[in-house]
Amino acid sequence: MNRKTLLKELNDVVTTYCEGCFVHQTLKKENGKRYAHRFCISKCTVGEKLQEYGKKLQ
Repeated sequence: MNRKTLLKELNDVVTTYCEGCFVHQTLKKENGKRYAHRFCISKCTVGEKLQEYGKKLQ
């Protein structure tokens, strides 16, 4: 895959699953922005997918 295709797919995933995520919003209200962000990166399946795209882009 080329870089342009990967970036488009990455953008599609973020737009589809992350924008307006109820889990992120709830965690942010209850525990703070930093905790919610850490959850998304380490425990969310979408976050894991985004990490895979990141590794392919390097």
